[in-house]
Amino acid sequence: MKTGFVITVLALALSTPAFAQTTIVHAGRMVDVDRGAVVADRAIVIEDGRVVRVEPWSDALAKHARVVDWSRYTVLPGLMDMHTHLSDEAQSADPGAPLKSNPARDAFIGAKNAWDTVRAGFTTVRDVGTYRGLSDVQLRNAINAGLIPGPRMFVAGAYITVTGGGGEITGLPKGTVVPDVFRLGVADDEEQVRKKVNFLFDNGVDFIKVIATGAVLAEGTEPGQSEYSEAEIRAAVEEAAKRHSFVAAHAHGAEGIKRATRAGARSIEHGSLMDDEAIALMKQHGTWLVADIYNGDFIDTVGRAQGWSKDILRKNTETTDTQREGFRKAVAAGVNIAFGTDSGVYPHGDNARQFAYMVRYGMTPMQAIQSATIQPARLLGREQELGSIAPGKFADLIAVDGDPTADIEVLRKVRSVIKNGQRVCDGPDECGPPAAEHDDGE
Repeated sequence: MKTGFVITVLALALSTPAFAQTTIVHAGRMVDVDRGAVVADRAIVIEDGRVVRVEPWSDALAKHARVVDWSRYTVLPGLMDMHTHLSDEAQSADPGAPLKSNPARDAFIGAKNAWDTVRAGFTTVRDVGTYRGLSDVQLRNAINAGLIPGPRMFVAGAYITVTGGGGEITGLPKGTVVPDVFRLGVADDEEQVRKKVNFLFDNGVDFIKVIATGAVLAEGTEPGQSEYSEAEIRAAVEEAAKRHSFVAAHAHGAEGIKRATRAGARSIEHGSLMDDEAIALMKQHGTWLVADIYNGDFIDTVGRAQGWSKDILRKNTETTDTQREGFRKAVAAGVNIAFGTDSGVYPHGDNARQFAYMVRYGMTPMQAIQSATIQPARLLGREQELGSIAPGKFADLIAVDGDPTADIEVLRKVRSVIKNGQRVCDGPDECGPPAAEHDDGE
């Protein structure tokens, strides 16, 4: 681990939950995502980890408070990624890699991934499933307890998936036995779905991830093929609703998207092969689209260089351009869209790379920023406490050079991060994505 990571762990372990006194962040510019505007020279007043007021800057404010001088920066709410996999090892050419690790090693991998994510400015994530069941619950709990630095996590615990489906570890040598801990969400009918959903909630998950179709990265499954009926998905939605929660549906194929939308899924993950009917249905139901439209380039370039399977590379080629055109249509149609990257396929901490793709495929820079701030807060039902810089909300802030509404790429170079009113990292040596590990041609 890098020295900065160790120092930050110790600092968080020894610190109090919030600054002991009033803190004022002097923002040279502030992105007001609620209004869709950039305002100049603001004072963001923080007490007990929350924003208490935002007002024009005055030098008199500094007399009785601790001042964080971000006057040369643009300040935004902490960014939010609604499709991450922090608890797993990075995608590789070996489909059996998750089975070759162990719980202790996976815990360290998760801690490293969490650190890389939060120091890149992503202070909240939705972790949408892990192979080693419930390891994301433990990672979330460790972050919440202040044992390690990381983003605020909302976790799914495991994949609700059919036997041999898109949420299983597939492509293994014949005779390989997959331990039960990697199959906690396997369910093959409505009754089993209800049972597994309740098992996951009983063990601390925040929401449910249903694998409604095959997957690009799961050998032997096809993205366009539905793997659950509408009734089976609705069973998961109904059980989640009893727990005051929701279902996120992995769905590439158009029919799987429609089934999940009609069944009441809160969000569609990927949406690669959606047609016009699916887009209209999502708009009608207020369903959220979380589309990882950067990922295809990484898989095609890095996956080929590393020798990922021909089956995965084929499926990626068949879905990448179609997904991006569907995304463009969804933006034009006014579908709810939240930022989600599938981090874990590509290196954690490089999440902000996707912003440029979202602008390229139909969003304005402000819409892209909102998709990673106030819109995810609405998806989570947490807009009263997350997603913008406003009184009563958690003091999650990032600082960047320049104006991201003019050049969205500046979000890839975060200069400072505050989460819950506490400084996470400061300066380019501590903040920003980890050292480049790949070159996908962008």
